[in-house]
Amino acid sequence: MKHINDMIAELVDVANHPVRSVRTAMERTGKKAVGCFPIYTPDELIHAAGAIPVGMWGGPEMGNLSDRYYQTFCCSVVKANTHQALRGDYDFLSAVLVTAYCDTLKCTIENWKVAVPHLNVIPVVYPQNRKLEAGRQFLIEEFQRIRKELEKALETTITDEAIEESFALYEAYRKAMRTFVDVAGRYPGLIDATARHAIIKAACFMDKEEYTDKINALIEALEAVSAEEHGQKKIILTGLLAEPDEFLDLFGENGLVVVADDLAQESRQFRVEAAAEGDALTRMAGRIADQDGCSFLYDDEKSRGAMLIDLKNKYNADGIVYCQLKFCDPEEFDYPIVKREMEEVGIPLLYIEIEQQMDSVEQLRTRIQTFAEIL
Repeated sequence: MKHINDMIAELVDVANHPVRSVRTAMERTGKKAVGCFPIYTPDELIHAAGAIPVGMWGGPEMGNLSDRYYQTFCCSVVKANTHQALRGDYDFLSAVLVTAYCDTLKCTIENWKVAVPHLNVIPVVYPQNRKLEAGRQFLIEEFQRIRKELEKALETTITDEAIEESFALYEAYRKAMRTFVDVAGRYPGLIDATARHAIIKAACFMDKEEYTDKINALIEALEAVSAEEHGQKKIILTGLLAEPDEFLDLFGENGLVVVADDLAQESRQFRVEAAAEGDALTRMAGRIADQDGCSFLYDDEKSRGAMLIDLKNKYNADGIVYCQLKFCDPEEFDYPIVKREMEEVGIPLLYIEIEQQMDSVEQLRTRIQTFAEIL
C-alpha cells in the first residue's frame, strides 16, 4: 500500500507546485513550454512542436495587478492568470494559447497583447456550429493557423508525422484518464476528492509521456488491491472546476465520495474518444464536434442534464454538486436548465458558488454538511 501512497503523493506534489514542476520537466526533457488557457486547446500541436503544454488555471492568489485590465465581475481564473503574467511568473513560456469562449476571454486575447507582448499570445477560436461540415473545416483551418504561429514562436517546423505521433500519444493519455476516473472512486481511503483532483491536474504541468506512464502504473497498482467497502454517499461534481483544496476537503469530512465528474478542468478534457478514421487534424476537430454537454460549446440539444443523469445511474451516485465558479457566465446560463431536469427526476442537487481565492469555507461547510445529511 505504501507504494500506492508514494505514487499519489508524487502527483499531488506536482499539482501543488506548478511552476517548479514545469521547470523540472523543461530541464529534464530540454523542451520549451507553451501556456494553455482553459479549455480544449490543441495541445497535440504544442507537443508535436517539441514543447510542453502548460495548463493555466489561475491559482489561490489573485492579487491586484489585473485590476487595470478587468472589472471586478470577471472570473478569478482569468484575473489570477493575468496577475501572474504581469508579475513575471510566466516569462519562461515561449507562447500562450488563449481561447475565446466568453467575453472575458475575448478581452484577454487583446489585453495580453498589450500587457505582456513578449508572451506571444495565440488566439484559439472554436466554431459554435461545430457539428456542421463547415464548422469542422473551419476548425481544421484554425488548427493550421495555430500550427504556423507555434512554428514561428518556437522557431521550429511541425511536421505531419509529428502531429500524428502526438495525437496518438494524447489518445493514449485520454484513454488512461478515462480508466483512472472510473477506478479512483472505488478507493476513497486512498484517493479522496482532493487527491483525485490533484492527480488529474498534475497532467497540466508534466510531459505527457511521463505523466501517462505514471497514471497507468497507478491504475495497475490500484487494480491489484481489493476495492474498498466504504459505505459513504457517492456524489458527482459538475462545473468549470472544483477548487480550492479546502473546498474539496469538505466532502471527505462529511462522508462524501466523488465517483465521477463533469468538470471542464477534469473529465471534459478526456471523456471524448476520437473517431478511428481521418488524419490527426480531422480527428482533433471531430473530438470538439462530438463534445456535448459542455457550457462552453454551443449545444442546441441542451444535453448536459441528460448526461448527468446517465452518469448518476452509471455510478449509482446519491447526488450531484454544481460547482459554480463566481462570475463564470457560461456555467451560470446552464444552471437553471440542469436544476429543472434534476428536479424532474428527483436527483438531489447542491448549488455551490466558489472562487479559487476564498478566505473561508465555513459557509460551504454548513451547506455540504446539510447536503450530506439529506442524502
